[in-house]
Amino acid sequence: MTLLPTEAIVLFAIEFSAAAVTADPRVLADLAHIAEESGWDGVFLEDYIVHHSGRDVPTCDPWVALAAMALDTSRVRLGTEVTALPRRRPWKLAREVVSLDHLSNGRMILGVGLGDTNDPGFGAVGEPVDATTRAQLVDESLAIIEGLWTGEPFSFSGSHYEIAELTLRPMPLQRPRVPIWVGGGWPNPGLKRRAVLFDGICAYIETGDPDGWIDHSPQFVAEVKDFVVQHRGSCQGYDIVTGGRRREDDWERERDLIASLDEAGATWWVEYAPASFDLDTQRQVAERGPLQP
Repeated sequence: MTLLPTEAIVLFAIEFSAAAVTADPRVLADLAHIAEESGWDGVFLEDYIVHHSGRDVPTCDPWVALAAMALDTSRVRLGTEVTALPRRRPWKLAREVVSLDHLSNGRMILGVGLGDTNDPGFGAVGEPVDATTRAQLVDESLAIIEGLWTGEPFSFSGSHYEIAELTLRPMPLQRPRVPIWVGGGWPNPGLKRRAVLFDGICAYIETGDPDGWIDHSPQFVAEVKDFVVQHRGSCQGYDIVTGGRRREDDWERERDLIASLDEAGATWWVEYAPASFDLDTQRQVAERGPLQP
């Protein structure tokens, strides 16, 4: 067995779905409380209008759930993995995240992305489905959110959004802003370009198969780290988020993988609790805690 070194910096998060048996903000708040008591460092939610596992799956609003989770926890970091920016008004999202940052006493993290290609929460309601338009909306949204979080008068003129002048206060508790993690498929050029402009990356490895999955590897982490250093000069204070799947049965093998990612420079390992888990299983996943050595 490979143990994480005592100076390990990797943090452990659990990601829940806002769907199925957990489609109730009170249940998600209770799961977040259990996760905090059990030693997790972060609790994140998927952000869907209609859950990807099926159009008829009961789903609650993750932002309402995050407010309940903030009130029922005091230590864990909270956030989304990830919010599809093309379906959000960026000024409204900026306000919501600041409110949650204050409600949680500075524990919010905003994960962002383009949104899933076949997400019915886009096409069914006339939202843009082509990748080019979505990418433009993400870039403009990020510029607007970043500008509004300064607390100074802000104006913007883009292809999709116009802001004559707007001042958003209060500012986030966190400085210089609530951390923004950029998600998407690695090595997509758009993902790479955006990721180095913000505070972290929570990428999956592009396989060409919508249902395909490749685990993050030390080589992947090293590649990301080298890219970040090349464009930012340093990885100091920058998050490289790994994991993103349910825990496998061989826990020693899982510990070995996490240790190797930590050594390569990863800062987070995220374990996923799927919507298909019943409530008892969701609680068990939270209660067993992270795979610490």
